[in-house]
Amino acid sequence: MRRTARLLGACAAAATLALATPGTAQAAQGILFIDRAPNPDPSGCYPLGDFAPSEVANFTDEVAWVWSGPSCDGHVVHPIVPGEVTIAHGRSVFIE
Repeated sequence: MRRTARLLGACAAAATLALATPGTAQAAQGILFIDRAPNPDPSGCYPLGDFAPSEVANFTDEVAWVWSGPSCDGHVVHPIVPGEVTIAHGRSVFIE
């Protein structure tokens, strides 16, 4: 009886965790170009040039965020909306 109760309790806990856990993050669909280098279906943080602004072309379905710091830290400098090509005056770019 105790064995059955433990098994049912474990199953209930697993079901609760499965329902409470958000879905896995997915990469943006499309291509993010950084200085003309393609990054297909990008996700995460990408470094930009250290000494000169980088050209970023966002041909994805997500907004890319330019950050002042080299590891997507500091503060957001500006967004790059889907379809936009711009000179990014920052140190990194983040996209989901």
